Amino acid sequence: MTGETVVLLKGGSMSATDNLVEFLQSKIGTEIHVGPWLTIDQERIDRFAEVTGDIQWIHTDPERAKKESPYGTTVAHGFLTLSLLPYLTESNHPDFFQNNYPGMKMRVNYGLNEVRFPAPVLVNSRIRAKTVLASANKIGEAVEILYVITAEIESDEKPACVAEFIARVY
Repeated sequence: MTGETVVLLKGGSMSATDNLVEFLQSKIGTEIHVGPWLTIDQERIDRFAEVTGDIQWIHTDPERAKKESPYGTTVAHGFLTLSLLPYLTESNHPDFFQNNYPGMKMRVNYGLNEVRFPAPVLVNSRIRAKTVLASANKIGEAVEILYVITAEIESDEKPACVAEFIARVY
């Protein structure tokens, strides 16, 4: 984790939901997290291919990819990169929830607005995620939070993935 966030409830009149929205408003448009680098090796690609049934040679056949792929090697599935966002953002870390949403009880993955895969992740590349807080609004008893997450490829100008992720916190 890059740091702890502490939110203190103001006076008895503000709910935890109102307090969280107020706290997050000051961070809108800012980068709130940079995750660890992760090497995407052939074993991880092969395991993802097996689980999803996407065994296309560009992902799973290094010899053929070396000869026939425009990249000269295998590449990770775009959906593999997308599926790694919880790890890359460290949002599955045991302390993440309480450090970022104090007073709240539950976070729900509400979905994605837009996902793009601008550049391929070549085998043995390292990727990491940067998170920008885009919005935070009260929706009934929840706070709906929109994050823009960019999965970078080390030494590449183009990102591997850019996704708008929506979470609802109760």
